[in-house]
Amino acid sequence: MVQLTCLSRLLLRRKFSDLGVQFASPDQLQPKPDVNALQFGKHFTDHMLKIYYHESLGGWQKPQITPMENIALHPGAKVLHYAVELFEGMKAYRGTDGKIRIFRPDLNMDRMNRSAIRLGLPTFNGTELIKCMCRLVSIDREWVPHSEASSLYIRPTLIGIDPSLGVAACDSAMLYVILCPVGSYFDTKSKAISLLADPQYTRAWPGGCGDKKLGSNYGPTIAVQQEASQQGLQQVLWLYGEDHLLTEVGTMNIFMFYINDRGEQELVTPPLDGLILPGITRQSILEISKEWNDFKICERHITMKEVIELTSENRVLEMFGAGTACVVSPVGSISYLGQTLQIPTTEWSTEPLYGRVLRTLTDIQYGRVPHPWAVPIDDYA
Repeated sequence: MVQLTCLSRLLLRRKFSDLGVQFASPDQLQPKPDVNALQFGKHFTDHMLKIYYHESLGGWQKPQITPMENIALHPGAKVLHYAVELFEGMKAYRGTDGKIRIFRPDLNMDRMNRSAIRLGLPTFNGTELIKCMCRLVSIDREWVPHSEASSLYIRPTLIGIDPSLGVAACDSAMLYVILCPVGSYFDTKSKAISLLADPQYTRAWPGGCGDKKLGSNYGPTIAVQQEASQQGLQQVLWLYGEDHLLTEVGTMNIFMFYINDRGEQELVTPPLDGLILPGITRQSILEISKEWNDFKICERHITMKEVIELTSENRVLEMFGAGTACVVSPVGSISYLGQTLQIPTTEWSTEPLYGRVLRTLTDIQYGRVPHPWAVPIDDYA
């Protein structure tokens, strides 16, 4: 606690008012991609935000917006050897009124600081960083797609850059933000995704970092994702423990909508017990569902045994993943230990829950419905 307090005093020395801007020259400007052919994370805007931290120089240095450029690192930088790296995923949306909004950025900043503490990286003032990011988005505002099927992905990243091979907290760090116009996250013709649930693979464990957004959580999942793809499946449903608990699906939180033992419709999602990421979309879905008060809501463990039993009794109505990149993604099937479970997410109703959730969230994000969760970037200036 003492260490965090000291870091907080350091971070308050640098604010949005210190922000410097270097605009890209005409020859540095990139052509904007066709909005109908966007691939997730393949195209980058003209500018980026960079903020250095050096304990020897008093902490955080002045934030700078510069033309998009490569980063130079010492070969001994901690990020390259010990994965001292964390990131966040956010989006900016061009609304029906022409305004550009961001969705609940304060929650991303809180989560990013929690990740920083776990990695021994310096914390920062979330409000000031939001203002700097909004200025960056404002400068590259023409990169925000004029489409309600697309958005501008915001990737704040914090890395340890100490030129030291000692496994210790960082004395130097770099926080940078890059932007990407994006379309749909999944490249699939099917409306619902198919999942590989293989209990021999584990994404996170008690006492680990599964609830932090660290790069080291994602790299080891690539080989398993490739295995799923080789089987013709889109994503991985991550299981944990002897009971094969459902934890996450790909990079998303998982939800199940079903008929409980009392004959009631109930929405259930795994609890925040350290195994899963506390998703902003997850939290928003739970809060919206509580406002509706149309069905029961529960945060508890879900086992594959339960899913199999409920599916055999035709009591599973829907399963869907939720996250910033995809918003809401319906699940159509699960491949588990030689059997395929068919989930009627897109078939059981003409007005499924996942569609209602998706419509409600996107109405807020694109400004079709006024809501405090979506704030125009100009309000942060």
